[in-house]
Amino acid sequence: MVTGDLDEKHSQLKFVRAAQMLLFSNALCDPPLGQATIFPSNQDAVKFTVLLESSKSFPEQKWEAVLWHNGHENEEWKELALQETKDPEALLAIQSASRPQVYRRCFSAELVRPARPDAIQFTFKYRLSSDDTWKWANEYSNVGDGELYFQPETPPDGLVNYLKDYSQDFSIEQVASETPHTLLWSLTTSVKAAEGKTSGITDTSLGIPRSFSRWFSLVRIWSPWLAPRHGKGQFAPYEDAVISSFLRMDGLHLILLAISGVEDILTVFKPDNQGNVIAHSRNDSTQAGQARVIAAVGTTFNTALAAVIYHARTIVRGYDTMSQDLQKEMKAALEKDAKAEWMENWYDGLTYCTWNALGQNLHEQKIFDALDILEGNEIQKVTNLIIDDNWQSLDNHGQSQFQRGWKDFDANEEGFPNGLKHTALTIREKHPNIQHIAVWHALLGYWGGVSPTGNIAKNYKTREVQKAKGLAGGIMTVVDEEDVARMYDDFYNFDQYLRFLLSSGIDSVKTDAQFFLDLMEDADDRRRFMKTYQDAWTIASLRYFSIKAISCILPLPIRFPQGFLTTSTTGMSQIPQILFHTQLPTNKPRLMARNSDDFFPDVPSSHPFHIFTNALNALLTSHLNVLPDWDMFQTSHPYSSFHAAARCISGGPIYITDTPGQHSIPLIHSMTAPTTQKKTRILRPNSIGKCIEASVYTPYSALRFLKIGSFHTGSSASYGVGILGVFNVSEQALAELIPLRDFDGVKEGMEYIIRAHPSGEVSAPMSLQSEFPMVNLALETKGWNILTAYPLHVIASSEPSTKIAVLGLQGKMTGAAAVVGTPKFEDRGSGIIKITTTVKALGIL
Repeated sequence: MVTGDLDEKHSQLKFVRAAQMLLFSNALCDPPLGQATIFPSNQDAVKFTVLLESSKSFPEQKWEAVLWHNGHENEEWKELALQETKDPEALLAIQSASRPQVYRRCFSAELVRPARPDAIQFTFKYRLSSDDTWKWANEYSNVGDGELYFQPETPPDGLVNYLKDYSQDFSIEQVASETPHTLLWSLTTSVKAAEGKTSGITDTSLGIPRSFSRWFSLVRIWSPWLAPRHGKGQFAPYEDAVISSFLRMDGLHLILLAISGVEDILTVFKPDNQGNVIAHSRNDSTQAGQARVIAAVGTTFNTALAAVIYHARTIVRGYDTMSQDLQKEMKAALEKDAKAEWMENWYDGLTYCTWNALGQNLHEQKIFDALDILEGNEIQKVTNLIIDDNWQSLDNHGQSQFQRGWKDFDANEEGFPNGLKHTALTIREKHPNIQHIAVWHALLGYWGGVSPTGNIAKNYKTREVQKAKGLAGGIMTVVDEEDVARMYDDFYNFDQYLRFLLSSGIDSVKTDAQFFLDLMEDADDRRRFMKTYQDAWTIASLRYFSIKAISCILPLPIRFPQGFLTTSTTGMSQIPQILFHTQLPTNKPRLMARNSDDFFPDVPSSHPFHIFTNALNALLTSHLNVLPDWDMFQTSHPYSSFHAAARCISGGPIYITDTPGQHSIPLIHSMTAPTTQKKTRILRPNSIGKCIEASVYTPYSALRFLKIGSFHTGSSASYGVGILGVFNVSEQALAELIPLRDFDGVKEGMEYIIRAHPSGEVSAPMSLQSEFPMVNLALETKGWNILTAYPLHVIASSEPSTKIAVLGLQGKMTGAAAVVGTPKFEDRGSGIIKITTTVKALGIL
């Protein structure tokens, strides 16, 4: 018997050549081609599974398949026969009804762990019969050979075994790691002092990483943003790297992290022409300083990454300059963090942003009309509003945004003739579902800083600074060091005589353009402002827009009690100094921070790379004291569901920026659910979504699915579901076998079912030891699917035993995240089983 898509039509082709059938066949493999797969030291063999699909337009045939690999002495390539297995009924082909109708056959074999320690390559070939020619699996797909890495029982000790010919200028200390199965080193070297306005620059070689095959880096694609870069062989990123990881031939991971923001020093990694990793350090201090690099080796990428991050946090903590009074204030805010009701409202509410929706010519009537249209389209689900750029009072009308400076705290009179307070109170009166209103502003005021002739310049001391050459280059006026804290206190704080944010009904801020601190050219300005602005903004935002108290949205007239507090978010803040000085320490409540460059609705090629970048950036940002924000998107757009699925699995907020009247109501419903208090909640997993471990070294161009993993737990650690977002970021249709091991939190000895969204298909029960612990997924360009692995609870007392899984809310992308209590099962006899669970929103379980 052969399984297929169950439409049993008789073939109309009586005479078929083998070449035709091979042309219309498809072959999938696990472990996959075109990717690195790593095996621990205690695994003695690798099981290969090959799935062959052939069109039902042709007669059914008996196929042959052979594995080829070079896991022998002298790397000689030899074959390993693949044996056909029983009928693969248990292997779910997701959305098979919409696929071409095919016959499916499965083959398998075990490859014994090779004696030689290096990685091995493999591929496979297949044919109709012994009389026909072979077809190589990667012959037409442009996917390279697969790679297998077998880890040693004991990793080599000593950094010299991992870096070749590093500079003797480095002082190296091996330190205790806080993560298991990792080795950790701290490296320091001297950086020369600044002279006058010129920063001191020192380059020190870390040498060449030994015996590696692939590398991955997070680089500064431009000053404010990080993005992933991948390569094979020589280390050669085009941009400066903040963190770099190397997959060694023995399957171990070497990670290098450059620390910045300590002692006025910025350090990044650059390559030279020979593939050496160069620590490039810039010192803005008048005193010689130290560049700091952390190196870790681990059996998994994630444990090695955690090791360098934890040690970096220890180093940064030793240079905390915050006063004791402010430390006490931050500690009090931190202690109340987990219990604050606003956290549920802001993080878990659906947000509407004006940026792409209403354009840059912003005025209050556009906002009023947009909110009315949202409500008219039955979108009463928006709970937060962000009034983005172009509400402020600015000078130099008609000039570039980089030439315009901030004049006054209140909104511009042209767009907001009655002031910001009138706008906010009108919104709250007409749309009581909106619980929070945020406004955008730049860290230094506006893109062009502060207007030298405005009220802000009259009330606060200012200073002119020189920016680096480029689009935003030139002279800019900013509030000077001694008045920065006072300016933020006045801007954010309640004052009955002045129309500032809290007194205007604004309870949140989005603070953008923070990278301008790193655009300052002169060393004296950099050391004067870098930490001053970070600390002043952090303290003011947490003091006035923090989570110390429950936010209260009251009917008009609104009365703001003393200490009325809510939230803030950061943008364009991925410069290394901010990552380490502001976002890494855990001595303050967690803020939201943008995780990547912007959503560009009119650039089609940007959308897959936007999701790819966020998934890889989250490997780092998930370790920071921030909630990564994957940016806004539009629900009526060619890539709308693609973006929506990524936002749902990200674990972060969801912002929409729909043009008024252009909305996808079904898509919004799939992301949200109502509560018993008639509020709307997004269904956010309680762990951050990020690229899965198996795909860290897989480049954007690899013709492989992007897989984003998350995990959602109930009220106890004993219950949790793995959520896997699968995205086709390539420009052609792809198909893969998705193994159970790719899901976060899957445990040995437990059984699971895998459920697909949006189709709702459910796999047969499987464990890691099953014959087919995987599902078969095919996606067109722009295609996506969210797979969830649910643990099965066995009711052993029933006859026969019953296996149950709680699937969460149905029809939702991440419906499993609605479950907040650990399900309890009780067999009451007579075929009755009582299931008790707790959910945070309403829907069909």
